[in-house]
Amino acid sequence: MNAPATTTDLPVVVIGAGPAGLAAAAHLEDRGLDFLVLETGPHAGAATRDWAHVRLFSTWGEVVDPAAEKLLAPTGWTKPDAASYPTGGDWAELYLQPLADALGDRVRFGARVTGVSRTGRDRIVDADRDTQPFVLHVEHADGREERLFARAVIDASGTWSTPSPAGGSGLPALGEKAAADRITYRVPDLKDPAVRARYAGKRTAVIGSGASAFTALAYLADLAKSDDGTGTKALWVLRRGISGSTFGGGEADQLPARGALGLAAKAAVDAGYADAVTGFRTEAIERDGDGSLVLVGEDGRRLDVVDEVIVLTGFRPDLTFVNELRLGLDERLQAPVELAPLIDPNQHSCGTVYPHGVNELSHPEKDVYLVGMKSYGRAPTFLAMTGYEQVRSIAAHLAGDQEAAERVELTLPETGVCGGAGLFDQPETTEQGGGGGCCAAPAPLTIGAPATSGGC
Repeated sequence: MNAPATTTDLPVVVIGAGPAGLAAAAHLEDRGLDFLVLETGPHAGAATRDWAHVRLFSTWGEVVDPAAEKLLAPTGWTKPDAASYPTGGDWAELYLQPLADALGDRVRFGARVTGVSRTGRDRIVDADRDTQPFVLHVEHADGREERLFARAVIDASGTWSTPSPAGGSGLPALGEKAAADRITYRVPDLKDPAVRARYAGKRTAVIGSGASAFTALAYLADLAKSDDGTGTKALWVLRRGISGSTFGGGEADQLPARGALGLAAKAAVDAGYADAVTGFRTEAIERDGDGSLVLVGEDGRRLDVVDEVIVLTGFRPDLTFVNELRLGLDERLQAPVELAPLIDPNQHSCGTVYPHGVNELSHPEKDVYLVGMKSYGRAPTFLAMTGYEQVRSIAAHLAGDQEAAERVELTLPETGVCGGAGLFDQPETTEQGGGGGCCAAPAPLTIGAPATSGGC
């Protein structure tokens, strides 16, 4: 395809047909803007389907985008019970796929974006840069390559494909790659007979301290209680010490199911199904004589042998295919520079993240946006409703409605936790977030122009 002379009639290209990407498409449709969604996988929510067995801690009422619901209504779609909790599989099958179907052939599957740039301009060239359309290189499932052009790019490709390693320094631990046959970076589906057999009666290290680690610990404890799981034991490896916030917000969490995950992990430890090792940052993973693994810490500690390792240390964005664009990213989080201070776990002592929109998500490269999980870089506090508000604001901006774009109103539920993830391995003190009312109930917050009419 030859490069167009102007960008006026080009579509907005959305990368990724997950929750944020399809919500972006719904908002663009609602605004009457042309768009195209490119998805690597064969179905909507391809990454979500990889954790189909895991139940969300948000209810259906919190994971359905309003513009998407409006688009689905004429199709006869019935919204699930707003108070119930979907699994990843439910979310994909009952919401994301019907939404993609409603959007029709403007959602293309088996289309992997391998590069994004400005037409005729690498990242060095200044001349007439903002007037040139974006060019995207796309590889299709059948091996065909294609060049597409866009007036704007919304990257909602997420972070699922790039999990963080076990190594405490952000690099893979020595021996981590060699031990790949005994390591997984996902919460295992213990209802799958083959997966269940892999962990039943075994000793498994779980590295991580977030909701995914809580889930894995609870699953392994349930396996240990079952007839076929006798002898199952978890070793919970934490980089920090144990404190009042280690197990999350518990009953103080305004998302009750999220609080329950931490309580389930605590129950697993209290009942002896999991042993906790604190202040341990993995430096190496060694093979024992029988093929089992030994975790070695940066301080020289060697843990007892384990049969399996589950690494749940978060995710990081894949920036390789947007490397020719001029992105303004925080040097720590790899999130947009204006957003990073709002979500930085080194600074924030509460789970609340301020709502934000197009202003916080803009880059030196005009009309390119990272949204959804990818916008948070390495920060762990993302919620689906945050992504929906992001894309609503961006769509309004692209439609020329700046007042609506800057009218960002969203109340996020508290975690009930004080103490940022960046506190390393020290237990929290009052000065580090244990007091001062930091976990008071959030109030609605407006960024930019005050709301004068309508809702978000």
